[in-house]
Amino acid sequence: MKNGLYILVILFFVSCGSVKVNYDFDRKTDFSSFTTYNFYSDLETGLNPLDTKRFLKAMDIALQEKGLIFSEEPDFLINVISVEVIPTMNNTVGVGLGGGGNTIGGGVTVGIPIGKKAIKREIVIDFVAVNRNIMFWQAKAISSFKEGATPEVKEAKFQDIANKIFEKYPPRVKKQTVSKL
Repeated sequence: MKNGLYILVILFFVSCGSVKVNYDFDRKTDFSSFTTYNFYSDLETGLNPLDTKRFLKAMDIALQEKGLIFSEEPDFLINVISVEVIPTMNNTVGVGLGGGGNTIGGGVTVGIPIGKKAIKREIVIDFVAVNRNIMFWQAKAISSFKEGATPEVKEAKFQDIANKIFEKYPPRVKKQTVSKL
């Protein structure tokens, strides 16, 4: 019972922020030719070392579920870059003066932010073909991020992000129709 409650709490924190992902890829790429991967040896992820380890593990799990294999001699290398994004707060101060008829009026308004700043993290993942040194796929994910979260919550959050990122990998390339004139 206690474990079930603990899992519910973790799922609650993970589900609080949605993950938004944008993709880009080379339409001419034969994705079936890429079956093995590795990470760049000099990764500067922008995460602390513990979070880097958690996120790379989450990526390994998601990629292996897609049938890809971690290898010392990979078909492609993965680069990961992460930055904090702090949205601007909508603090406003307005002063107004006006009149009508024989009266003059004025007013001051102040917008006070409610709550604390929401920290979001953008994670960019690049797939680079080893034999040509050309990027063939990229994903940009943005998600809410709680700095003070427990390791268990962070692991669950990183797995959620990795699953969402690789949800649409490999991309389905739509055949272009040629218009007849």
